[in-house]
Amino acid sequence: MPFLSLRIVLLIGGLWAGLFAVATPVQAQSDTITVEKNTSVRGSVGETVNGKRVPLVGATVVWAGTTAGTNTDANGLFQLAVHPDQQRLIVSYVGYQADTLTVTDPSAELAITLRSERTLQEVTVSGAPGQIDRINPIQTELITQRTLAKAACCNLSESFETNASVSVSYSDAVTGAKQIQFLGLGGQYVQTNIENIPTVRGLATTFGLNYIPGTWITSIDVGKGAGSVVNGYESMSGQMNIELQKPDDANKLFLNGYANSFGRMEGNVNWSHTLNKKWSMGVLGHASTLRKEIDQNNDGFRDLPLYTQLNAINRYKYSSERFMAQFGVKALYEDRDGGQLSTFRSPVGIARYQFGNTTRRLEFFSKTAILYPDKPYKGLGLILNGVHHDQTAIIGFRPYNGQQRTFYANLIYQNIIGNTNHTYKAGLSYLLDDYNEVLASLATSRTESVPGMFAEYTYTYPEKMTVVLGGRFDYHNLFGPQWTPRAHVKYTINQNLVLRASAGRGFRVPNPISENMGFLVSSRAVFMYQNRNAGPYVNWNLTPLKPEVAWNYGLSLTQDFTILGKKASLVLDYYRTDFQNQLVVNVENSSLLYFYNLRDATHHGRSFANSFQAELNVQPARRFEVKVAYRLFDTQQSTAMPAGDTVLLPRMMVPRERVLLNVGYALPYDKWKFDATLQWNGPRRIHYLREGYVHAINQNSPTDYSPGFVNLNAQLSRGFRSGWEIYLGGENLTGFRQLDPIFAANDPYGPNFDAASRAWGPVTGRMVYIGFRFKPVN
Repeated sequence: MPFLSLRIVLLIGGLWAGLFAVATPVQAQSDTITVEKNTSVRGSVGETVNGKRVPLVGATVVWAGTTAGTNTDANGLFQLAVHPDQQRLIVSYVGYQADTLTVTDPSAELAITLRSERTLQEVTVSGAPGQIDRINPIQTELITQRTLAKAACCNLSESFETNASVSVSYSDAVTGAKQIQFLGLGGQYVQTNIENIPTVRGLATTFGLNYIPGTWITSIDVGKGAGSVVNGYESMSGQMNIELQKPDDANKLFLNGYANSFGRMEGNVNWSHTLNKKWSMGVLGHASTLRKEIDQNNDGFRDLPLYTQLNAINRYKYSSERFMAQFGVKALYEDRDGGQLSTFRSPVGIARYQFGNTTRRLEFFSKTAILYPDKPYKGLGLILNGVHHDQTAIIGFRPYNGQQRTFYANLIYQNIIGNTNHTYKAGLSYLLDDYNEVLASLATSRTESVPGMFAEYTYTYPEKMTVVLGGRFDYHNLFGPQWTPRAHVKYTINQNLVLRASAGRGFRVPNPISENMGFLVSSRAVFMYQNRNAGPYVNWNLTPLKPEVAWNYGLSLTQDFTILGKKASLVLDYYRTDFQNQLVVNVENSSLLYFYNLRDATHHGRSFANSFQAELNVQPARRFEVKVAYRLFDTQQSTAMPAGDTVLLPRMMVPRERVLLNVGYALPYDKWKFDATLQWNGPRRIHYLREGYVHAINQNSPTDYSPGFVNLNAQLSRGFRSGWEIYLGGENLTGFRQLDPIFAANDPYGPNFDAASRAWGPVTGRMVYIGFRFKPVN
């Protein structure tokens, strides 16, 4: 089940998914059996609707008189370590009567049914707009299926519309690629895992968010700051883990259809089937296309590329008392066609400017685990993953070919030292990446072979504090030994106030071409400098760029309280990412795109990102949710200017401020649901070239800032007892769009053409969509 992989402090990440079936019902306050030390309590929390049991997602399960607890996952399941001094569990959920039960036999699985605060006939399924993991010492927000359903959520890049921490925008005005901004940095600095397997990385960095359909997702775990060393060394600003529907999911069938006013159409199917008591299988399918040309600003370029994507997963699961295995195959095909309109006719016979990209991706994965039923804190698991990624593109007259072959293995052992207050994880990992990229006459290839080992110790002082100390050692065949220490602390000041702190190092090897494909849609010449005085290198194999290395430090404070008798929470956090080395992508010169190291023999620059966020979640009335958030970024990087000076400047395309307001209301049984999100995106620095923008002077270096703008998204949905749900919504309902995202669009083969470094806002205006969801009623 998806929840278990989210609790990486308690269990081995991703290896125990789907272990526990729905528990046998017991009366909430009756059974009494002798407590056994060093065990865990397992069970489910649900409600009864029309005589059928429905799981409650995000219900709180806490040992009475303590803050030691957990939340139920997307299937209403939970697992909680036995408390040494307490046997009574308190189970609560917003809109329901809390229940208390005495647990004296941890081996007996519990099935707890909560009742509505009003009547048995009126059941309210509700939850806070943002759910903070109460147990994890890492500041982690859980995005559930209920939250995802607040928007159309066609793919992962569109799953953060109601989230204050993650923002997504188009990287340019031609390719249609979307990029994450997290803690003031790009998505390449967030380690994005699918069921604890690093996935959106390498050549998939630019378009990878579009490769994960939203309807496949059961939950998203968004962790800020340095992540766990168990999952690798590439996490710098944060770590996300996405859980997909499992073969033994209680929802056997799910259908989704979508169409919007731009001509995009999409269909999805999730199917799970139990073959016998131990085997189950699942199929996830996706098909989407856009075949309508749109040019709202009449610049002769498609505002959105035409595309077709076919995407599928076939997976299997075996589960017994002492062994679990999951394995499957993923396959993807996507074709994009952007650039000038098909009706373009050049007066001098030059072919239309085209951006075309075709991706073929095949992936195999397996997760196996040896279980110890009498010692649930102990386990041994192995994760294996293989990727074959093939990508071809045409950018104007420049062809691109890229291939990536990846093999990943992670062996994890978990146990305790004496009792469950002292737990540890240790293991071995191996990563093999083979890259080959060719852009016109520029060729680069490298093979990375990285064996590693790691250990992570967790100390829990009941009711007060959790400390996690981790470290890993990796030997990179190109860059030598790498040491990655990380630490996390969670301190409970009182029952409603929690403080978290973290610090850690991360490193990654960048892929300059594939990670910056939007900048290639321009007339810029591409250069790479290992040493500024050595000049550009055509064969990139001779002088590979150095790894990016960064330290991240963070503090967060979570306060639960009441306003006029209604539950509310306030989250304050501050994080700083300080780069020891970084790939500098310099576009300050209008005719050049060149890459160099932040620090080498000739560069001694600085780069950092400071992020502050305040988020308030309130439920002013039953079934009514309000989220208000404010985010402030201070991100700066030393940049070489065309005149030769190096200046510390704000990072381009990162808005300094952002304000988000999200409201949601639902009728009983979720018969009708309404959600709306209003965002204000502050000004951001763009490439200096033209008049008409706000000018600023920084150490005699001119810069331009885009104006701020407001964006409104909303959705209305109607559910039926038969399992059908229809939804109607709109995006960018304020209709704001940037009128001139492409510079020199009338001369794409001329010296000034640029479709990326000045694209700061929405390219398209108001969009309306309609769709349906279907889950058979059990």
